[in-house]
Amino acid sequence: MFRFIHTADLHLDSPLQGLEYHEGAPVALLRGATRRAFENVVQLALDEAVDFVVIAGDIYDGDWKDYSSGLFFRGQMVRLGERGIPVYLIAGNHDAASVISKKLSLPDNVHVFSTRTSESMEVPGLPVVIHGRGFPHRAVPENFAQEYPAAVAGKFNLGLLHTSLAGSADHDTYAPCSVADLQTKGYGYWALGHIHQPAVVCEDPWIVFSGNCQGRHVKEAGPRGCRLVTVDDSLRVVEAEWRPVDVVRWAQIAVDLGGCIEEAEAFGRVQTAMEYAVAQAEGRPVAARVIFSGATTLHGGLHRDRERWHSELLARAQDQGADMLWIERLKVVTTPVYDVAQLAERDPLTKTVVESLAGASAAVAELPADIREMAEVLPPEVRREFEAEWSGPGRQAVLDDVRAIIIDALATRGGSES
Repeated sequence: MFRFIHTADLHLDSPLQGLEYHEGAPVALLRGATRRAFENVVQLALDEAVDFVVIAGDIYDGDWKDYSSGLFFRGQMVRLGERGIPVYLIAGNHDAASVISKKLSLPDNVHVFSTRTSESMEVPGLPVVIHGRGFPHRAVPENFAQEYPAAVAGKFNLGLLHTSLAGSADHDTYAPCSVADLQTKGYGYWALGHIHQPAVVCEDPWIVFSGNCQGRHVKEAGPRGCRLVTVDDSLRVVEAEWRPVDVVRWAQIAVDLGGCIEEAEAFGRVQTAMEYAVAQAEGRPVAARVIFSGATTLHGGLHRDRERWHSELLARAQDQGADMLWIERLKVVTTPVYDVAQLAERDPLTKTVVESLAGASAAVAELPADIREMAEVLPPEVRREFEAEWSGPGRQAVLDDVRAIIIDALATRGGSES
């Protein structure tokens, strides 16, 4: 029997988006979160005395600003080497050969796969062959899996691959392949990287995305970690145990305000939801986006006094304990309790205002052509963030605020009767 750790997408020194300028947030912890998470991976390997570690790409978040990221990673490799634990790794799109311009020599226990062609490496003292290939360039449209060799008979074959597999809405398509492509190789385990959401794609054979070690923004909510894999004497995977290693836990705190009339009741529901989110994080600090939903008479006020509501959420977060909960953003998707169509029939002026607001809503569906052209030159990750904020949904949110305020004023302050 032997065991190994499968990890990927460390993105060392990548910032946690949306929190660094948050009032009261511990900046040092946030900046160092990706490093601390990887230290947890290494400590797990030492505590469990695993036989080897595989890293399926994206160790770094891009080219180094200086040598500190490389020195940190190298230091962690030395920790493993001192205990005789070898490491096998491939480059992903963020640390492709064409991206990382600075280099440091790695200790002898670290084995880096070629970026020119797939190759196979035997693990000394174990009946294990690891097959892999790293990214030579940031963008890899080719199906790397097709060139991987067939399984070596009498060995446990492990495929190490950075891939989008069949594709993901949140990730660019790199080294795409199908599950069938992987199954035909006859390997016992495929250690995949690139998709940050941990997932067991298949168990025959095992095809696994370990996910990233540390969530970096609200779209990466929930536990993040690695896989501790056990292989028995018949060279079959008997367990691929999930182990969380993140140091800050992202969460989306959904609060249903349906039927709420008084603010006190709303904040009571907020308190309960916050307590649950903190409990689920098992002692880790939580970075959260609060989402208000439901039909409530507070709808207009939520849009009109958004800054005050957000500040109140920050205050309630403080009640969860020092540095235990930060609110990244408040999202309001509530609905009014009044009937907008009925309101529009009240008098001609009100009808004109309501119809004008509806027409303005349709007008923001697309970004202007010149803005779209400028966005095309942005890096993929920056472009996605820009589009999320300023394309249809983002600009629509601003319009929704304005619309809610105006409609609420019409509904609550009355109008002329005809």
